[in-house]
Amino acid sequence: MSEKRIGIVGGGAWGTALAIQAVRAGAQVHMLLRDGDLAARMNETRENDLYLPGVKLPNGLTATRNPDDVLQADAVLLVTPAQFLRESLGAIANKWQQGVPAIICAKGIEKHTGALMENVVRDVLGDVPVAVLSGPTFAQEVAAGLPAALTLACRDREIGKNLVDMIGTASFRPYYSSDVTGVEVAGAIKNVLAIASGVVAGMKLGDNARAALVTRGLAEMSRLAIAMGGRAETLMGLAGLGDLMLTCTGTLSRNYSFGVALGEGQKATDILASRRSVTEGVHTAASVSAVAEKYGVEMPICNAVNQVANHEAALRDTIDALLTRPFRDEQEARL
Repeated sequence: MSEKRIGIVGGGAWGTALAIQAVRAGAQVHMLLRDGDLAARMNETRENDLYLPGVKLPNGLTATRNPDDVLQADAVLLVTPAQFLRESLGAIANKWQQGVPAIICAKGIEKHTGALMENVVRDVLGDVPVAVLSGPTFAQEVAAGLPAALTLACRDREIGKNLVDMIGTASFRPYYSSDVTGVEVAGAIKNVLAIASGVVAGMKLGDNARAALVTRGLAEMSRLAIAMGGRAETLMGLAGLGDLMLTCTGTLSRNYSFGVALGEGQKATDILASRRSVTEGVHTAASVSAVAEKYGVEMPICNAVNQVANHEAALRDTIDALLTRPFRDEQEARL
């Protein structure tokens, strides 16, 4: 049997961690980077010093600027941040090999179109097999080989199961789902809710408030996912509740730490300017608000994050507005 070949598009922390994991799963891995200097250093020093410093890169992992090296693969993982995925794919679309699955590893909703990442991929690449990989995973822990479980969603069960076998190991456990839409919506919205959770921590509003926010945030996530065609049970799984728990409590979360800084009184623009990595929840907050309005779904927490993160709304006034909403039945559909 020939050796598996896996391509990675994107050279950040998550892309590097997934590349390391793919080598563990027995694949020969090529990572496509736009930064030629970083690619050269990674190959020479066996470390991604910009995005995952201190983690040794295994043999079998090569960084490159040549798309041909990456796209001659059994599967390609797309790990470019959501707002840049369309541009990234456009640069390599004419080299994509027919029948090679695209595994979306970015979480978000495209800001100017309201499109999920599956739709972006199909817009650019056409009729290719598409899967989505999402769940409660921090890059540093995956790179270190610590146990993790997540969801791999694909509309074609056979392709999805093959991809699970291709990338899974004892410590990295993908669970198959056919609910691509539910997994995508959950992955996008959890980043917005993580910002809100960080605000609660930064303002020292207490554990009671954070528990309430996460629970009501899950209700918002579920309403929009179902309205868009996702399944309720998906939101109770790894891609929904699991990822929400991690990113709303874990200090390694960029979105959570952004919220903490907001809650401590820093300005959104100053926080973002100081960061190398993308804080996806800021962009997605605007997208979610627009999509929720389109589907007629109430999402007060996500809307509040959008107002604070993207429109400089006063934080205290925004929280007061949430706390003075009318009391409703907990299970009321439009609560």
